[in-house]
Amino acid sequence: MARDQKKSKGIATNRRAFHEYEVIERFEAGIVLAGTEVRSLRDNGCQLTDCYALIRKGECWLLNLHIPPYRHGGFDNGDPDRKRKLLLHRRQIRLLEQKTQERGLALVPLSIYFNDDGRVKVEIALARGKKLYDKRQTIAKKDAQRDIERALKERSR
Repeated sequence: MARDQKKSKGIATNRRAFHEYEVIERFEAGIVLAGTEVRSLRDNGCQLTDCYALIRKGECWLLNLHIPPYRHGGFDNGDPDRKRKLLLHRRQIRLLEQKTQERGLALVPLSIYFNDDGRVKVEIALARGKKLYDKRQTIAKKDAQRDIERALKERSR
């Protein structure tokens, strides 16, 4: 279900999602794009910060993904903020729909990238929102780990 760790070419990463949410499970999904959107992703990238996914009528949709217009596109350029369909297996969509019915779970895009075949893929996660104290714990753990690595580096010199 989850994708391999190797990525061909990363386009964008939603770092804010790791701060705001606790990732429970990851899924790789294809995305339906127009030709000029793919060219724009190769040139400019995209913005994932306020992006989220919903399941409506048995289909998964990605909303608020901003892909800037392709500069050589002309009239072919569509709306940069339109909702885009995600391509998942029917079993995965049903599973995600059941899980998101639970209180506090959401579908959050983590990254968008080109796979080895040159296709655009989106990594979405089933995530639970963090409370303020959870965020503080995460920051404290990162600080402690950084201090440990710094001390080990000093010792090895």
